[in-house]
Amino acid sequence: MFTYFANVDFVEEEGAYEINFCDFPDIQGVTFCKEDVELEAEEVLMATLAELITSRRPIPAPLAAQSNENTFPIYLPILSCLKIALHNAILETKTLRIDLARKMNINAQQIERLLDIHYASKIDVLEQALYLLGYNTQVTVQKRIYS
Repeated sequence: MFTYFANVDFVEEEGAYEINFCDFPDIQGVTFCKEDVELEAEEVLMATLAELITSRRPIPAPLAAQSNENTFPIYLPILSCLKIALHNAILETKTLRIDLARKMNINAQQIERLLDIHYASKIDVLEQALYLLGYNTQVTVQKRIYS
């Protein structure tokens, strides 16, 4: 659903791996250990997504990555994908968070937690929120094509 791609390049002068994101050209990650590249990329991406949600800006759908040996996918947890979808749905439908909270019979603070990418929300509550905004959810499981 939300599989973003990153590129990594080794910068010899600094002895560091520089991580750039295909869909977010303004953000960058750096690590000094090759084994930490994917973890660093995920952490930087999650922080960026959390910031976009906090600032109430839309999160773009991932673009198709250009294939090369330095490009790799960053898979987001299902909960994070649902939270991004909910955030984008709220923006797209121009729904006030307090209005969604009323429809769900919960308080405004609970809506904020539903949108907190680091908070472990319940999938059924996210599904209900999306449904109330006019969206259906489904989970697809398929064999991974990237190693």
